[in-house]
Amino acid sequence: MKLWLDGGLQDIDAARVSVFDHGLTVGDGIFETVKAADGRPFALTRHLDRLTRSARGLGLPDPDLDEVRRACLAVLEANPMPLGRLRITYTGGHGPLGSDRGDRGPTLVVALGETTRRPDSTAVITVPWTRNERGALAGLKTTSYAENVVALARAAEQGASEALFANTVGQLCEGTGSNVFVVLDGEIHTPPLASGCLAGITRALTVEWAGAKETELPLDALVRADEIFLTSTLRDIQAVHRVDGRALPGAPGPVSAKAMRIFTERSGDDLDP
Repeated sequence: MKLWLDGGLQDIDAARVSVFDHGLTVGDGIFETVKAADGRPFALTRHLDRLTRSARGLGLPDPDLDEVRRACLAVLEANPMPLGRLRITYTGGHGPLGSDRGDRGPTLVVALGETTRRPDSTAVITVPWTRNERGALAGLKTTSYAENVVALARAAEQGASEALFANTVGQLCEGTGSNVFVVLDGEIHTPPLASGCLAGITRALTVEWAGAKETELPLDALVRADEIFLTSTLRDIQAVHRVDGRALPGAPGPVSAKAMRIFTERSGDDLDP
């Protein structure tokens, strides 16, 4: 296996990042996960645009998108696989053992791992912790992921693959690594970006292609919903058959199944929508 680190391909066993890298010491970094099928990345332009938005939100220099794109294609070519998780990580680079940044410039890593297609439906739970829709990191895809690790571990303990958060005012927000959609009276709704959720790439395409509405939703919309589904880069659209103790028999339901078909067709027609 080979990955890209600071300007070129390196063997995975030999690649090294400083133990003083700010991404390691204080979580000062951003990332993107890109789906790659048979060596071809999906929606790479959208992912790179969001990488820049996250960098600006964190106060990092704009990434060199030409280099990032070259790195992605080089890593994909060097590591052929049917379905891969292409991970772009961009950090504050070598820095002091504190919140202040150093002056040596950022670190760029692009790596690839093999993955498999997700099941058509899954179980989720809600967790008591909240997303802060007014926080400095709201809506940014940063490497400060510890609260997601904790919540996802709670989900796994309860036989679920995802944990859903409300925000500080009790509105439905997002999952640890996914956006959430609910079907109410035949219409698809998803929390707006103002809720504090990430501007997911698959979320945006689902809103556009399936006609979903951005709606402020209380957390108990999960109790009232006829159908629930998740979206993310590696899930695409995935129905929910259980939320906490509530079963949703027959998942994916008709609305979710239609959205899944539309997404599969549209994404197959255009790899960089």
